Amino acid sequence: MQGNLPPEAQEKIEELQDLQETAQQVAAQKQQAETTLNESQTALDALEDIDEDTEMYREVGELLVSTEYDDAYENLEEKVESLEVRVEQLGKQEERVREQFESLQEELQQMLQGGAGGAGGGPMGPGGAGGA
Repeated sequence: MQGNLPPEAQEKIEELQDLQETAQQVAAQKQQAETTLNESQTALDALEDIDEDTEMYREVGELLVSTEYDDAYENLEEKVESLEVRVEQLGKQEERVREQFESLQEELQQMLQGGAGGAGGGPMGPGGAGGA
């Protein structure tokens, strides 16, 4: 199929495929960051309900190491804040990739239609992974 296309169109198709792969990777990273954020937020919420004198441990590799309440709370709070920033950055990156994909898809459609416009949605979306 692609053998009959002009080289410029083949290039655009390859770029679209690369962007689709990038979109899927970003969506997977965002999903992982969101999952970790939710888990960390749940732990932080649970920590607020625990007495400060309770003996606590944190996981360090394969070991559990004794930790103070304040240290545990501070570490979780920092982790939540950094994950919130990470999720926001990935969301912006996901949006930029989606916009690039749509723009490139439109260019390709115009190229294949001989420049006669036509900005349809088409079935060539960024894979649907993680959408939104």
